[in-house]
Amino acid sequence: MNEWPDGRSDRQGGAGNGGYGRGSGSARPEGARVMRHVQRPVPPQQQPAYDGGGYNPSYDDGYNTGQVYGQPSGRGGGRGPGFDDGGDYGPPTGRPVRPRNWGKRIKWTVLTVIFVVVVASIGTYFWADSKLHRDVDLSKVIDRPEAGDGTNYLIVGTDSREGMSAEDKKKLHTGSAEGKRTDTMMILHVGSNGDTLVSLPRDSNVEIPSYKGAESGKTYPATGRQTKLNATYAEDGPTLLVRTVESNTGLHIDHYAEIGFGGFASIVDAVGGVEMNLKEGFKDKWSGADFQKGKQTLDGQQALAFVRTRHAFAQSDLQRTKNQQQFLGALAHKVSSPSTILNPFTLYPTMGAGLDSLTVDKDMSLWDLGKMFMAMKSTNSGDGKSMNMPTSGSVGGNLLWDKAKVKQLVDQFNNDEKVTVSSD
Repeated sequence: MNEWPDGRSDRQGGAGNGGYGRGSGSARPEGARVMRHVQRPVPPQQQPAYDGGGYNPSYDDGYNTGQVYGQPSGRGGGRGPGFDDGGDYGPPTGRPVRPRNWGKRIKWTVLTVIFVVVVASIGTYFWADSKLHRDVDLSKVIDRPEAGDGTNYLIVGTDSREGMSAEDKKKLHTGSAEGKRTDTMMILHVGSNGDTLVSLPRDSNVEIPSYKGAESGKTYPATGRQTKLNATYAEDGPTLLVRTVESNTGLHIDHYAEIGFGGFASIVDAVGGVEMNLKEGFKDKWSGADFQKGKQTLDGQQALAFVRTRHAFAQSDLQRTKNQQQFLGALAHKVSSPSTILNPFTLYPTMGAGLDSLTVDKDMSLWDLGKMFMAMKSTNSGDGKSMNMPTSGSVGGNLLWDKAKVKQLVDQFNNDEKVTVSSD
């Protein structure tokens, strides 16, 4: 507080208090010095925390580190700039809640699914591979023709009743004959210019070539003996059948696949039946066939009757082979459909039924088997071709093959060309 020459203080002479200050009603005495009150700035460290009872925002006592214990920094211990009181104060520990990384979660989920699929696929492969019956040794076939382009399969359906009970035989109308004979023989050519399925009528007339016995190992010379094609299987099994087909056609057979009555019916039942659209109905007491015209789903018993029937047709075995091609194509389509492959409750029973009853050559892999089924599907879907072996009359009730057309067909197979030969 400053004093004036006459002894008055600021409080007495200040403005508004009767002094000489600006706005007062008194005149300043002559010669009096005017004392101006100049307040020097005080460094923040020397400023009091409270100024006249109020908070001094610029005060810094040197101990403020910018954060009050347990709270973020800010005036009065409050939260600092950007504070958003949304009501979520984090876990009890006071640590902030970390945002969930959905990208990382999705990544690990996808990787886990891929890992499970890979493991399941590998397990399925080894399981299926262990169930495959590789019992046919094609190395025992002698004097074989040169292999051409593409892959040739000999597919055989037998009347084997192995593993069937008396009730099964009665239900499927198979009879009780011992041993097994071939009911169906087909050549499937898989190539880059379309797949072709050629049925070999069981009554085809063929010449038995020299061959090596499957069991005895003895070599039997050719004698010019002629017989029905299916009789060669009954005589010495798959290897003689392959040897006879190769000798009479000049076509190298790469793989062999065979299935019996019971296995065929089991596969059809495992996939839930196969839909067929029949152009006409027919009955046959020998096979048990009794079908109406139109669309219908065939179960295992009906499917077996369908592919075995020949007595109901004027063309007998030639019509039967066409029915077999039609049904096998439809079956392959059903087996390879998403409803089968993506459903483990259908896929594994189907694979089990097929592999348990399928006999193949020793060099057949699951990959080769898969290609065979997919090719059978393509021959029935318009991407490939299905036909009977070209014939030119008969002798003694046996069908004679048209040698010129057979040679042309084999040349197109060996060169992997588009098949133009017709069986008509």
